[in-house]
Amino acid sequence: MIPSVAFELMDEAYKSGGFDAAAIGLLAGAVAFFVADWLMNNGGGGNRKRSGGQQEGGFATTITIGALMDGISESVAIGISLLGGGSVSAAMVAAVFLSNVPEGLSAASGMKKAGHSTLRILALWGAVTVTSAFAALVGYVFLARASGNVVAAIQAFAAGAILTMLASTMMPEAYEEGVRWSAS
Repeated sequence: MIPSVAFELMDEAYKSGGFDAAAIGLLAGAVAFFVADWLMNNGGGGNRKRSGGQQEGGFATTITIGALMDGISESVAIGISLLGGGSVSAAMVAAVFLSNVPEGLSAASGMKKAGHSTLRILALWGAVTVTSAFAALVGYVFLARASGNVVAAIQAFAAGAILTMLASTMMPEAYEEGVRWSAS
């Protein structure tokens, strides 16, 4: 995922908007994800992405917020990358898939262990999927005439949010739950 962020999102952001738009967008995305994650953690959702049933007490809302922040930013960036006849690279699609599927499965497994119904879990993730698809459509349709700086800032915002999500959520759990070399 990190190479896709660097070579797909940030490279394109830099090319379309220059250093200032890319840097501001990257920083804004990182801060936005960090603040939202911090608020969710301090609001009782610290274990929202754990797979062992630690979501006892109904932290589905915090899981959804985290997934939406991640999914919307990625989806808008994908929609923007299609502007002007562009395409989404197989590497970007694979990176999004490889990061989102295990994250969603882990959270869904934990929600099931915490007592949530299968219907509720499917409805929750279905809503996240529909919202993310709509975000890609918005990125493609409504940002077609946006300036290079706006497009760059949005792509870099997505990159900042994704990198912060990886660093604050996925890497630490991979290190804790997996073999020690997985996050090295």
